[in-house]
Amino acid sequence: MSHALPPTIDSIAANHWQMAAPAESPWLHEEVASRMQQRLDWIVKPPETWCHWEPVRGGMQAHQLLRERYPQAECTIHEPVARREAVAQDKLGSRWWQLSRWKGAAVHMAEPADGSMDMLWANMLLHTAADPQTLIERWHKALKVDGYVMFSCLGPDTVQQLHRLYAELGWGPAGHTFTDMHDWGDMLVHSGFAEPVMDMERITLTFATPQRLLQELRELGRNFHPGRFAGLRGRGWKAGLLQKIEERWADKQPDGQLSLTFEIVYGHAYKPQPKLRLEANSAVSLEDMKAMLKQPRNTGLR
Repeated sequence: MSHALPPTIDSIAANHWQMAAPAESPWLHEEVASRMQQRLDWIVKPPETWCHWEPVRGGMQAHQLLRERYPQAECTIHEPVARREAVAQDKLGSRWWQLSRWKGAAVHMAEPADGSMDMLWANMLLHTAADPQTLIERWHKALKVDGYVMFSCLGPDTVQQLHRLYAELGWGPAGHTFTDMHDWGDMLVHSGFAEPVMDMERITLTFATPQRLLQELRELGRNFHPGRFAGLRGRGWKAGLLQKIEERWADKQPDGQLSLTFEIVYGHAYKPQPKLRLEANSAVSLEDMKAMLKQPRNTGLR
């Protein structure tokens, strides 16, 4: 299997959004993160080290929930964009006067070292990645053996009301196609993870006006479809869009509120003990060798 990409995505546009996205957590991201952290009730052993991958967009309030859940665990924050890293350092980093710094639960700002994390948390990120397979592989490298990843992202049934409107008006795609949860499971396995658990739910938001609906969408992302309109839309086009939403929206509540549905995909998988395939000439990485040597002799490979 080669590196899998989302069904439709313009990598240049996706990478531009990675750099340009606002340094704040949208309401929907915080809500999804709150629901995802409830799934940690299933985890018996709490992590001693964990990484919050891009928390500024993924959920600043959720970060505090995780810190409260695991107060003694060391946290590494990875924010690859400088201006969001500065926000994370200012709002989430440990200060010398904070009690948590002196209780062994400091926050570090860095990309996690290979094989260093018990848990990696990434909320509402994968659907914006130009090359999610490579990103998942980076997560796998960061985890210890028996460490696990927790992530969420948007699924294919997201904002279908907007897609239907664009199709009726002949405006081309309203956004790129999101990856199905079963394909995420396949990509996890391809990256070396084991026993992926995938599930999904739908969250429906309602908006009083077309203006508020578009504002929410702009906070969440952009259209990365390679076949999207190539030029810049004018004020007249935006005014027409708002009018069409008001007149032809496919999902209106009895009180006139505009409904917009998001499919949320949740994923969880762990990093198993590496398996060595013996051949005439076998190469084993140093990290894999260390992990195999630490394995109890009376247990066999998982």
